[in-house]
Amino acid sequence: MDGRVRLAWNIRRLRGARGMTQEALALEAEVAKPYLSRIEQGKVNPTIDIMDRLAVAFGVTVNELLQAPDVGSELPEQMRPGRKPNPIENEKRPKRS
Repeated sequence: MDGRVRLAWNIRRLRGARGMTQEALALEAEVAKPYLSRIEQGKVNPTIDIMDRLAVAFGVTVNELLQAPDVGSELPEQMRPGRKPNPIENEKRPKRS
């Protein structure tokens, strides 16, 4: 498993464990959301500065972001695309005339 795959695996695992959207992580780490998406897909090689920002956003070390998963670990499920539902939108609103 190469470094990009390990990084993608750990970002998805940490983001899922914290219930973070890509958008929230991108804002916290000051990384463009499309670039973060490509990191999670293992398509790009982020700089050490970007990895450091991601690590700080998660409260872990860069080393932890690059660690290989435990033997037998399953790939974290991909979170569904889109934003989390807005509770205000789910409330019944009066119809406009």
